[in-house]
Amino acid sequence: MPHLILRFTIAHKLCIITQRSHLNKPINNFMEQKSNSAFMKPMKVSAELAAIVGNGPMPRSEVVKKLWVYIKERNLQDPSNKRNIKADESLKKVFGGKEVVNMFEMTKLVSKHLS
Repeated sequence: MPHLILRFTIAHKLCIITQRSHLNKPINNFMEQKSNSAFMKPMKVSAELAAIVGNGPMPRSEVVKKLWVYIKERNLQDPSNKRNIKADESLKKVFGGKEVVNMFEMTKLVSKHLS
């Protein structure tokens, strides 16, 4: 049974249905984009942040993953509003002394500890 693939134009107005027998081949160059190497670049971690996520250069995405593991293991999310994080002593050093930080603000504060 052939597979049906939907292709959209940039304006997302035109829809073309094509049949392809080999799904591993990209339809166009847009589909074969590689991951952003700048996003995956290992960055140096400050001493304050290293106490939470570990030493060594690591990509920003890995830092955020490890930070969320730390937050969830210690139950630091506000139960009534999960977007807020209640900082313990280690996190206060990373968050600039703030006791409660919004999860969107957290990424901005963490980026100050990466170079």
